[in-house]
Amino acid sequence: MSATATLVLLIVGAYLMGGIPFGLLVGWVKGIDVRTAGSRNIGATNVSRLLGRPYGVLVFALDVLKGLVPTVIAGSVLIGLGGREGPPEAVRYLCWLAIGIACVLGHNYPVYLGFRGGKGVSTSLGVTLGVYPDLTIPGLAAFGIWVIVVATSRYISVGSVAAGVAFPILFLVIARYRGRSVIDECWPLLAFSVLLGVLVVVRHRANLGRLLAGTESKIGRRPMEQMRKGAP
Repeated sequence: MSATATLVLLIVGAYLMGGIPFGLLVGWVKGIDVRTAGSRNIGATNVSRLLGRPYGVLVFALDVLKGLVPTVIAGSVLIGLGGREGPPEAVRYLCWLAIGIACVLGHNYPVYLGFRGGKGVSTSLGVTLGVYPDLTIPGLAAFGIWVIVVATSRYISVGSVAAGVAFPILFLVIARYRGRSVIDECWPLLAFSVLLGVLVVVRHRANLGRLLAGTESKIGRRPMEQMRKGAP
């Protein structure tokens, strides 16, 4: 199989795997269509609100894995393309990150659900963990910011947007600390980190509107109470 065909196969496979709606599937097992209750989103946050935290954690882990697994596989395959030493670093990064973006787009716009999916935070985390070590460290740091902001504000959307905005900044700081030349060596990584941050913010624009209106839901309510109140 040619290198181009291999790359296309990896991108399509990453998109299809990223589009697996684990939140919807878990909801179906429990007798709830998460698209019709709560925020009507298939992500871990809505599952947690509707079914309880353990199910939200399960969906979060599965969504992380569907970003991590294709990215790790792609990294291993791309090293072997183009001869013994593989393609030039910038080209390999572009191909690798195209596969990562396909995972996130699959989650956000899954073909299985008429291109209406989640918000991509957990799948984006999985992708960053898979691009080791260049994005793994800033990805974990951004996740730490998410945890801190959510714990203090009780708004998952605020934590997600904060992590998305911080991610490219963290990448730049850590790349400089590691002596990496962003311009010459790893500019695709910077472009990717900015794109991920933009996707996260764009996918949370409705949440930002509710925050400004004072109607955004905080975490901590019991699932059935959340359903009775019809929380957005």
